[in-house]
This record gives sequence, structure tokens and C-alpha cells, in this order.
Amino acid sequence: MPAAANPRPGGEPERVDIPARLADLTERLSVAQHYLGIEQLRARRAELESSASRPDLWDDPDNARSVTTELGRVTEDLELLDGLIEMLSDAATLYELLEEEDDQSQRPEVEAGLADLDRRLGALELRSLFAGDHDELDAVAEIHAGAGGTDAQDWAEMLLRMYSRWAERRGFEIEVDEATPGQEAGLLSATFIVKGRYAFGLLAAERGVHRLVRISPFDAQHRRQTSFASLDVVPFLEDVSGEVDIDEKDLRIDTYRSSGAGGQHVNKTDSAVRLTHLPTGIVVSCQNQRSQHQNKAKAMQILGAKLAERQRAEREAELEALSGDRADNAWGNQIRSYVMAPYQLVKDLRTNEETGNVESVLEGDLDHFMEAELRRQAELRRKAD
Repeated sequence: MPAAANPRPGGEPERVDIPARLADLTERLSVAQHYLGIEQLRARRAELESSASRPDLWDDPDNARSVTTELGRVTEDLELLDGLIEMLSDAATLYELLEEEDDQSQRPEVEAGLADLDRRLGALELRSLFAGDHDELDAVAEIHAGAGGTDAQDWAEMLLRMYSRWAERRGFEIEVDEATPGQEAGLLSATFIVKGRYAFGLLAAERGVHRLVRISPFDAQHRRQTSFASLDVVPFLEDVSGEVDIDEKDLRIDTYRSSGAGGQHVNKTDSAVRLTHLPTGIVVSCQNQRSQHQNKAKAMQILGAKLAERQRAEREAELEALSGDRADNAWGNQIRSYVMAPYQLVKDLRTNEETGNVESVLEGDLDHFMEAELRRQAELRRKAD
């Protein structure tokens, strides 16, 4: 909506100070160009375009994919920045004409353009909050039901749906690789991959225990029930051979038939695979691929991503900071509460970000919670420097 929507006491919209807004947006865009490194991006695009035009590019498919992927992202960033620069220039020019001709009929168009530019620039500024080496990558996420019995297992399935809706809203792809059904309803656990730029950086802000308070649909006396489920996230690396070496002698490999419960999430196959990495105790399951071989290959990828994250954390001696809190999946450890009875409220206990629209959050409206947490983390880093 245009920024002129704030009413005056008399009910008329407050006039936007257009010169001040133009100055503010100009400064913010200049800062964005600096932290994104627009000149470096232009130089890098020229290098990548040269590499991509080589006739022998696809002799090395892995390198070719790397080159084309990076070229696409660099081009996307430059087109976004150039588009914002053009929008700002157009708004400034239109305002100059408005002033020269004293034609106030054009004012709503200028204000609407500035509001749109402010929204687009705000989305771009989110990137300045990412600080991790792998924030730009896809994410491997796990949900586990915690305290609360059947309600917790139902809550775990609700969380999987919530993050699926969030991914769809952002245009990300989501692939559910394992879903273990609960005893009566819901899920005991689920493993899924979210594919999209900055998927890991965004979902990392969601790591922790999530608490649900509602009237239990599984209680014949309709009592209020509190239940818990946790989310854990690691970056998904297509190739971890340079970081980890997985010896098959360190693996216990179990095959089993997918139960098919929660069939909307997984394909029913007879070739599900569970890998247990004996030295670390890490367990990975995959059951949505078409063959045992494919399930094992995907499970090995996920295991590799988890082991790589573990090694990075050990090298940096910041296990808790990189891998998120490992607190009990129960009382006193939640990062966010979702209250559906006796009132409606979702509140993040780290940032105090809250909303009374619980349904919207459960439908994937999570960006404002993620951004608030990323800003909190950025502020903590600034104070530590």
C-alpha cells in the first residue's frame, strides 16, 4: 500500500514527504549496492559468461553446473539492483515533473511507486542479515514430535504442513524424504529438503522447539493440551566428498517397507532405507524415491550434509551456535508459542515478534518471524565485534 495511508486526525491521509523518502531510499540503495558489491558482481558476471561460453564447458558436468548456477544468481542480483536503480530514477523524474508543472494529480502515482520501491528494497536488505558461509544453500530439515503424546505427533505434522506452505509462498521446492507416522495420528518425525536460494539461511532462524496450546481434538473431555515439536536444519550440499569421507564399514544399513502413513507426504515403496552412522549415532532415512538404490543415494547425501555440518561445528568450536539449541523437546525450551485456546496468539520468545492471526502463520506466513530473528542475531554479532 502507498505510504500515504496513515490518516490525519480529520480522517484525510497524511501527505508523504516525497523528497525525504527519495533521499532515504537513495541512501538505502547505495548501502545495498555496497554490501552486495555491485562492481564485483559485474566483474564476476563477465568472468562467468566467458566460462559459460567455452565449447568444452560440459566436459566437466559438475563444474558446468556450478558455473551456470552462479551465473544465474549473479545475473539475478544485478538485474534486481539495476531494476531498483531505474525505479528510483523514474520516481525522482516524475516528482520533478510534478513540481515543475504543479500537477498534483501525479502525486498518488509517485507515492505508490515509492511504496513499491520501499517494499522491494526491504526484501533485498534481508540479505545483509545473512552471515553464514552456507546461508545461500538449500536446507535439510527435520521435525520431531516431543512431549505431548498424540497431540505432539499431530503438531509435528502441522509443522511439516506449515513449512511446506511457507516454501510454496516463496517459490521454493520441497521434497519430503522420510515421514514416520505416529501411533494414532500425525508424525513421529519427518525429514525434508527445501530447495531455493537462502533456504538454509532462512530456515536456520526457525531451529528449536515449537510449543502448541489448544483444545485437544484427541481428548474426549475437550481439555486444553500443550504439546511440543522441534525443527533442526543443516545446509544441503550436493557434493560433500571434499569435506567428509563416509566409510561404508561405519554404516548400518536397514531396508524396510514404507508404512505409507501420511501418504500425502511420501511415495509408498518397498525399498525404504535407513542409515545409521555408527561412530556418531546419526540416523537418516529415505523412502520417497523409486528404488532402494535411489533411496540409499539420497540418504547418503543427507548423511553427508549432517556430518559436514558436525565437522564444521567442531572445527569452529561453536557447536551450539551453528547447530542450534539441543534443549529438551519439552517445557521451558521453546523458541515460539502457538496459542489457539483460550486466545489466539503466536509469539516468538527470542524476539517478542507476535501476531494474533494464528491461521495465517500455520498457512506459512513466517517471513516476519524469520526476519526478526535474523535481525536479533545480526545485532548480537555487532555487539560481539
